[in-house]
Amino acid sequence: MIVDAHSHLGYDYVFEENFTAEDLKASMDGNGIDASVVQPGSVLDLDTVVAQHDAIAALSKGMEGRIYGMANPNPRLKAGEYRRELERCVKDLGFVGVKLHPLAHAINVNQSAGRRVFEAASDLGIPVMVHTGSGIPWSLPSALIPVAKEFRNLKVILAHSGGPMFSSEAVLAAQLCPNVYLETSWIPSITIKSFVKSVGADRIMFGSDHGSNAATELVKFRTAGLGREELEACLGRTAAAVFKIPFR
Repeated sequence: MIVDAHSHLGYDYVFEENFTAEDLKASMDGNGIDASVVQPGSVLDLDTVVAQHDAIAALSKGMEGRIYGMANPNPRLKAGEYRRELERCVKDLGFVGVKLHPLAHAINVNQSAGRRVFEAASDLGIPVMVHTGSGIPWSLPSALIPVAKEFRNLKVILAHSGGPMFSSEAVLAAQLCPNVYLETSWIPSITIKSFVKSVGADRIMFGSDHGSNAATELVKFRTAGLGREELEACLGRTAAAVFKIPFR
């Protein structure tokens, strides 16, 4: 089973990308992806992110067992608005995680707006995926070490694993914090193999980020020299366990 831990649906108002349902479906079908964890684009206001969350929920109903929602409200919304929308996504829409994007939303993960995300996710029992890499210093993987150590019951996923430049920081964060997991979109295959050796395949997960990138990301795993069980974990079992998705 292949689980894409990082995909999008909706217009991204920061990076000006439009992620369509047609492109998402074509990527999944064309690459044999069984399930995708789908989040909105970067959205600044409440009404627009509500609409994008609702669109993901509708797609999930139409593709039951294949689409799982990840919330992504702007942490700089009013505290009550942020919390209510995240709770709605989890309790009413059945979403399985929440995204924090330090670059897109200008968030320091260790200050009040960032902590709001981790506190809410901890209360709701869902993992947090955090963009890492571009957007330093707030997107440095090392910035997640203090908060991961504080919220030890919370699973923290480093999206992009810091990118090629900061991948060593990402693996260090995972070594220091057993609740940190690495999503590897845009990471070279040789680095993916070193991740598996350093922290184990049960801490590594495949993500496409963009549907057009899925085939490339899958090839990197399949040509990295991993064993069969390691490959199975990285391509689906790890993400299924973290997001509590049935694995088949």
